[in-house]
Amino acid sequence: MRLSFNQTYAVNVAAIGKAQERLQMASAKLEKQTKILTPADDPSGAARAAALDQQIDSTGQYQVNSNMLSNSLDVEETVLRSIQSSIQQAKTLVISLGNGANSQTERAAIAGQLANVRAEIFDLMNQRDSNGGYLFSGFNEKTQSYEYNESTGYYDFKGDEGQKFLQVSTSVTVPANDSGKNIFETVDARNKAINVTPAGGITSAVIEVASQSIFDGFYSQKYDGVTPANNDYRVTYTAPDQYAITLQSGAPLVPPVGGTVLPGQAVNFNGLKIDHIGTFPGQIDFSLSAPAKKNILNTLTDVINAVLRDQLAPEQLKEVLVDTSVQVDRAALKVGETVSALGGRQNLISSISGSLEDLKIANVEYRADIYELDLVQGITELTKQETQLQVVQSTFTKVTQLSLFDYIR
Repeated sequence: MRLSFNQTYAVNVAAIGKAQERLQMASAKLEKQTKILTPADDPSGAARAAALDQQIDSTGQYQVNSNMLSNSLDVEETVLRSIQSSIQQAKTLVISLGNGANSQTERAAIAGQLANVRAEIFDLMNQRDSNGGYLFSGFNEKTQSYEYNESTGYYDFKGDEGQKFLQVSTSVTVPANDSGKNIFETVDARNKAINVTPAGGITSAVIEVASQSIFDGFYSQKYDGVTPANNDYRVTYTAPDQYAITLQSGAPLVPPVGGTVLPGQAVNFNGLKIDHIGTFPGQIDFSLSAPAKKNILNTLTDVINAVLRDQLAPEQLKEVLVDTSVQVDRAALKVGETVSALGGRQNLISSISGSLEDLKIANVEYRADIYELDLVQGITELTKQETQLQVVQSTFTKVTQLSLFDYIR
């Protein structure tokens, strides 16, 4: 088959064009240092690279979330540790109030110090985060967490119970805040015996909690929120030396409680110490206090008011101080539990952040293997295409210079 001059010319021009395209592509890849200029260059590789880009972006966002969350939890922990310190200071002052050698003037001065500690705690409870939101207001972060109620003389929580969460990995979300409702408003007031009423030959009675832990265990099992009468007890003394404890309704306890006791001798009952003055027969009625919650601000308010009134008998002041001491301890415990929970969250974030960084590095390296061009490989390919173009151009030049007279000579 013969090829005309025009056909030969066209074939060589096409070859030069393709060689130039390959050279331009090699040059562009080297310039951009990529193996894939368009998805058509490597559809499978381009798809894998796109998926990796998405994973890398997601990982980056999770890392941003983790850093933001860690900083936020650091702020909360710092504030709560300051509250812990203030509560401990309050406990020390409450203990000093129990010193019988103090005069009323000295007790009033200590109450003034307690008021200053209360002001510190109030300020800390209303701390804001870096965005200006109140740390302990839950979802309602634009509202001040605690306010003083002038009509009652107490401090009220104004936030809500909301807890925000932030996603730090594909399947893990971590609490980003703690509501003051859960930290400060769930502190149990001290459980005790109330409405102590002597009768018959018993002229006076005092019931105190000798062991708070034992009594709290009894209270948690026996307090009846449905039938109030089941919370009313009676100690009945019979001559010459017997006692029995029943419900005021007359119903016996299960198992029965009773025994031998002498006039003036205390009776111990599930952590309670029951003292009396008088003769037998007689009786003492008492009730279990209703469960209540009290925040640390109001706990301190009660003891400050009690001291400043200067109208309490020594036994009454002692009871107030015991109430306060127990409730201060419980408030400190609740704050401590929250601080521990924050530490657990920080450990989780740290662990996940390390895994995210490892995953990001692996994905970046994998993407580089697919997408990025090795410099030496790129230069080699460019040189190869330049050489091929030169060969094609040289061949074209020789062919176009040929004529029939070259063969007639």
